[in-house]
Amino acid sequence: MIKEIKENVCRIAKKSYANKLVAGTSGNVSFYDKEKEYMFITPSNVDYELMTPKDIVVLNLEGTIIESESNFKPSSEWRMHAEIYKNKKDINSIIHTHSPKATGFAVVHKDIPIILVEMIPFIGGDIKRAKFSLPGTAELGITAAEALKDRNVCLLENHGVVAVGNNLEQAYIRAVYAEDAAVIYFNALQVGEPVLLSEETNNILYDKYNIKRR
Repeated sequence: MIKEIKENVCRIAKKSYANKLVAGTSGNVSFYDKEKEYMFITPSNVDYELMTPKDIVVLNLEGTIIESESNFKPSSEWRMHAEIYKNKKDINSIIHTHSPKATGFAVVHKDIPIILVEMIPFIGGDIKRAKFSLPGTAELGITAAEALKDRNVCLLENHGVVAVGNNLEQAYIRAVYAEDAAVIYFNALQVGEPVLLSEETNNILYDKYNIKRR
């Protein structure tokens, strides 16, 4: 089980790099085993192209390392991941990216409104911002969890994007849709004033996908 989880975390991390959701060694991916209370997370400062499943670090939500086969340190953002898991009990996977267009909106402190039908089933609505907190801190996770209270994706001001899910693939695809929405919204802004989906349409879609509005 541990081996399989490590393989999946590594696979999603490499996939996010290959699809340009991250650059260099930025970003991180984690999975939380609620039964064992183990968090599996990508290592700190390791080239994605060289990363192997053995490099994935296992620790608990307090930061105690359970296993590190390659003797790497966990991602510097492990505290952010831990706080999100503590505050958002319905998920067990997190991906943090620096996808360019979505992060651009995070830098100018601008939420991404509901411009696409897909944003409701995949993201839960618009993409909100988490207030700026220093990287590597627990506070960053607390502010992110607040922005994720009724969403599956949020922007981190002047930092990047966080997407969550019930499994790694779900978190990943939500991160992909967040960047897709950001690209389309950015392009629309260059052409004119984007037309948002109406409240009536939004209500129909929330009902269709059985998503509760808060």
